Amino acid sequence: MSTEKKAGLDALLTPEESVLVLIDHQPFQFANLNSHEPTMVVNNVVGLAKTAKVFDVPTILTTVLEERGGYLIQGLRDVFPEQKPIDRTFINTWEDERVVDAVKATGRKKLIIAGLWTEVCLAMPAIQAAGEGFEVFAVTDASGGATKESHEMAVRRMVQAGVVPITWQAVLGEWQRDWAREKTVPGAAEVLAQHGGASGVAFAWETQLLAERRAGSGA
Repeated sequence: MSTEKKAGLDALLTPEESVLVLIDHQPFQFANLNSHEPTMVVNNVVGLAKTAKVFDVPTILTTVLEERGGYLIQGLRDVFPEQKPIDRTFINTWEDERVVDAVKATGRKKLIIAGLWTEVCLAMPAIQAAGEGFEVFAVTDASGGATKESHEMAVRRMVQAGVVPITWQAVLGEWQRDWAREKTVPGAAEVLAQHGGASGVAFAWETQLLAERRAGSGA
């Protein structure tokens, strides 16, 4: 089990300490995704990837048996067009030394993972990495299982192993932390507008009202 703190300010995420691993968001896995609406998982994982790019968080992409399981979804490839995913044969990503070496090369200990399916490709590396000293966060709404039960049981199992469940917008909020950090505000706002659902709609509305107010005041 991870020995990192589970409470207090240091338990929250920062961009400087984080590394993101996205596992097997491929057609074969989506074909049997039943715990969530697949389009929602696509939206959330692409939003998560874009958020990582805004905050300069190292991101590692991986697939399993790409020739049979299909290429990584286009949305993720569009965010990182220069990156070729690590294609594995191991079901457990953390048993592939290339992935582990890539994570360790960042020097970061807060490991954020999302993957398909939750009960296999997310749970296995999350549990193992937590046992090897990483503070592991599982992004549950950018992941999904073959059934609702399998997803929920996997989350429970990960929690027992010390993994922290989190959602993608919570990751964005912890990375931003303070709206006075103006460098990342435009990028974070754009990601929320594109992928934040009702929050994105509300933000667009607020932007409209502010623009009209400025126009009305002649500013």
